[in-house]
Formats: sequence, structure tokens, C-alpha cells
Amino acid sequence: MEGILQIIAIWALPVLFAITLHEASHGWMAKQLGDPTAKMLGRLTANPIKHIDPVGTIAVPIGLLIFTALTPAPPFVFGWAKPVPVNTRNLRNPQRDMAIVAAAGPTANLLMALFWALMIKIGLMLQGTFDWAAVPLIYMGMAGITINILLMVLNLLPIPPLDGGRVVAGFLPARIAARYERLEPYGLVIVLALLFTGILGAVLFPIFGFIVDLIQTLFALPSWRM
Repeated sequence: MEGILQIIAIWALPVLFAITLHEASHGWMAKQLGDPTAKMLGRLTANPIKHIDPVGTIAVPIGLLIFTALTPAPPFVFGWAKPVPVNTRNLRNPQRDMAIVAAAGPTANLLMALFWALMIKIGLMLQGTFDWAAVPLIYMGMAGITINILLMVLNLLPIPPLDGGRVVAGFLPARIAARYERLEPYGLVIVLALLFTGILGAVLFPIFGFIVDLIQTLFALPSWRM
């Protein structure tokens, strides 16, 4: 039980902010492009309470952490927040601007991964002197990089309604984009099918590993895998 609580304590903040700031960034970018909907609904905030989905932000991540803690598998976590509403009628160029709004989420995850890399660097410098602060910073930093890069890579898959699907639609001719977006109701089914057939992991994890290795190299961090 103590091990499970430690894992949850390490992952809680990185997961919470990875999910909620991803959504807040969509709303922030939409506001820059002319749509104030998210601001009017109070969603342009880092306050997780405004973005929490009881299932996607709490139950699923905690359930996955507990499940992996009880098995030989490495900790694995995933989740989602309440989607930030965007009114495309307020955007100056709806097709192009929705692609930019969609790209803001994965971009936020990348920036957060770099922030957590900096936290690891600080933790390593504090080791041996302030271990009470160094150890949490290092482990939370590793969790932060892991969840943010995983969310970034997953969301960039070109499958509507994932962010990557919206980005692709922004570059297609309007008629083809409209047809492409008709896949949206089946997007979750497609992702689940890819997951259970092993195709999703075969696509995601090499890219995930490459980006994590790159961050480790850029910040001169020791190599690790959660």
C-alpha cells in the first residue's frame, strides 16, 4: 500500500497539470485568434478544478497507476480533462485557426516536459545537500517528462478528434477536410483498435523514446525510463 501511495504522490501533480494545461492552452490560443468562449467560461486558468473531468482526470489515471503498481509492468498513466469549447464562428480563418488551436495543446505538453527536465536538473544539483527536496524533484520530473511527451505524441496522431487530426484538416482543401472530419465519431474506436492490436504502441513508443532521449541529451540528464 505504501508503494502505491508513493507512486500516486510522484505522479499526481505532473499528470494533473499535463492534462489541464493542455486544455487551457487550446482556450488561450483560441482567444488570441478571436474566440473568447473559453475566457468567458473561466477556462483560461491553471487552476485544475476548472478543467477536471472526474473520470478522465482522476479515476482513470489513479486506476492505471494502481494497476501498474500491482503488476511487473512499469508505471503507465493516461487521462483527459474537460474539452475547452471553441466557437469556430469567432475565428478569423476557421479552418486554419482551428489547426493552430489544436497544435497549442501538444506544444504546451512539450514546454511542460522541458520545465520538468529543468526540475530534474535542479534536483540533481541539490542531491547530497537537500535530499528532502532533491528526490521528489527528480522523480516528479521524470514522471512529468513521461506523461507530457506521451500526451504530446498521442495527441499528434492524425486521427480526428485528436489534435493531430485537426491539424491535418487545417491543411487540406475545404471539401476534403470536411470528409476527413467525418471520421471524428469513430476516432476513439480507431484508437482503441490500434491499441489492442499493438499498432498504437509500435507507432508511439519509438517516437516517445526518441524525444525523451533528446531531452535527456539536451539537459545532460542521466538516462532513465519510468
